[in-house]
Amino acid sequence: MQTIRTLKAAPLVLALLLSASTAFGAAASWQLDKAHSNIYFGVDHIFSEVKGMFNEFTLEAAFDPKNLAESSFAFTIKVDSIDTGIAKRDKHLLSADFFDASNYPQMRFESSTITDAGNSVYEVAGTLTIKDKQYDLTLPLTLAGVAEHPAKKGTRVAGFNGVITIDRLAYGVGSGKFHEMGVVGKDVEVFVSLELLDN
Repeated sequence: MQTIRTLKAAPLVLALLLSASTAFGAAASWQLDKAHSNIYFGVDHIFSEVKGMFNEFTLEAAFDPKNLAESSFAFTIKVDSIDTGIAKRDKHLLSADFFDASNYPQMRFESSTITDAGNSVYEVAGTLTIKDKQYDLTLPLTLAGVAEHPAKKGTRVAGFNGVITIDRLAYGVGSGKFHEMGVVGKDVEVFVSLELLDN
């Protein structure tokens, strides 16, 4: 009799296991559309604002709003791809006065948790590594939408945008000398704009 009950229960147990597997499976992977993704920044210079970007970066992304536990973002930025439109200024930014790119060629941000903050905003908390030192950072990313790509049938596209202001001195980018002189500000506004493809 016990054997019969066990056999009858087996399909139910299997169904529950399959349901749990579906609910807690890995979040979908997304590929970076580099031609339509950018990391911009802006920083004060005396009375004006200098804007620039990093032209070379990679992103490993897995995202499912229904499965944030398995979702993640990991950025790797090539420091010497910095571009403010003036080669002399870029060279100075790459020097030991700021990024010291010859010794520290990459920056990396890797998420540890992602939290739904409401209104399509996701708080991406993780570790930022600059000059081989690690710092806690939370990057707010707004999901602009997910849709079939208008120019690529069968491919979905997702968009994310995020703005954060960071104190560059707190992250070891510069000694503070130029800030004290009133030349270069310490607060840097970073704007991340991403388009991701599902295949």
